[in-house]
Amino acid sequence: MRTAVLWRRDLHAHPEVGFTEFRTASRVAGHLADLGWDVVAGPDAIASDQRLGVPPAAELDAAYARAEAEGGDPRFLPALRGGHTAVVATLHGSGPVVGLRADLDALPIVETSAAEHHPVSEGFASRWSGEMHACGHDGHVGIAVELAERLTASPPAATVRLVFQPAEEGGRGGRAVAASGVLDDVDLFVAVHLGLGLPTGTVLPSVDGLLANSKLRALFHGRAAHAALAPQDGRNALLGAASAALALAGLTRVAGHDTRVSVGRISGGTVPNVVPDLAELLLETRADDGAVNADLEARARAMLEGAAAMHGLTVDVELIGSVTTAVADAAARAQVAAAAEDAGLRRTGPVDGGIASDDATALMRRVQAHGGIATYAGVGADLAGPHHTPRFDFDEAALPGAVDLLEHVVRRAGT
Repeated sequence: MRTAVLWRRDLHAHPEVGFTEFRTASRVAGHLADLGWDVVAGPDAIASDQRLGVPPAAELDAAYARAEAEGGDPRFLPALRGGHTAVVATLHGSGPVVGLRADLDALPIVETSAAEHHPVSEGFASRWSGEMHACGHDGHVGIAVELAERLTASPPAATVRLVFQPAEEGGRGGRAVAASGVLDDVDLFVAVHLGLGLPTGTVLPSVDGLLANSKLRALFHGRAAHAALAPQDGRNALLGAASAALALAGLTRVAGHDTRVSVGRISGGTVPNVVPDLAELLLETRADDGAVNADLEARARAMLEGAAAMHGLTVDVELIGSVTTAVADAAARAQVAAAAEDAGLRRTGPVDGGIASDDATALMRRVQAHGGIATYAGVGADLAGPHHTPRFDFDEAALPGAVDLLEHVVRRAGT
């Protein structure tokens, strides 16, 4: 079985959500170090103060202990402690610097146990309930590792930098990796994503229209009271959150732009006869333009404040995820298109069914700001279930072609 498939299946069985990818990141770092690559892991590969939505210390510690017990590489685990789960590996050559991104994280999803689900039937379904690779990031890591093995065996002229980024889901890790400066000397940057509605055997050299987004956590603070004996003394935090949710659903969109507003969660309260004094609301805004999204976010914050005031509450609003937009460079798109032809993959057109977001855009912008070129490419892989669902799975036959594609990108850049 090919390296990419073996790694994909191992990581699928051991999924780790954003900033807890201790087992995944340490094993990647150890393997590439053993291959002779120059490996940087932990705070030197990610700007700590730029991370968003870092889990609580207790959650990080529990995930770290699990990784220690489940095959994490002890040479690199200590550097990753505290959620610094980024790894950057470089194979030095004499030519231009090619940067490639692979995202590490899984999602907080319970994987289906249906017998027909391929990971179930083949014995590599998630062993950790409530966490699942439901977007293809396990495949992205497998692709990068097999590529590293190929390039080690036959070094290219180009310098190659593999960036293993944590916490892509929610837009929490990309900007922190970018801010570390590990991409500042990159001449050509390519991020790839499997699936996206593209069939196996195809490549989309540039996935255009990725949306900017902001993810917010709002904590409404009220005052508890007996709901029957003294309701007038209470300040109902849950009603404040509910009022905010209704207001947000009616947030005026922007003409001429593709926008989204979504409330994904409201929680609060204990029992029916106690006025809730605390409630949490999670929401996101999205837009096809960074400035438009910033405006949506500002108006959403005003609605949260207004709903709190209306119910006599206070509210704390925290930015827990942020993704910007980016425009691919024509020259980078052309490099991927030529590499696809070399690899025998069919070039395809725009993705059907719309586009979400990816914080690879922060990495693209960092490269472009320092004089390099960048693109975000889609690699076709037939899906058994949609992205971000319990039934998600992709055609593993797509993995060899993806490795071929990136190898040709690297070798072309060095000519």
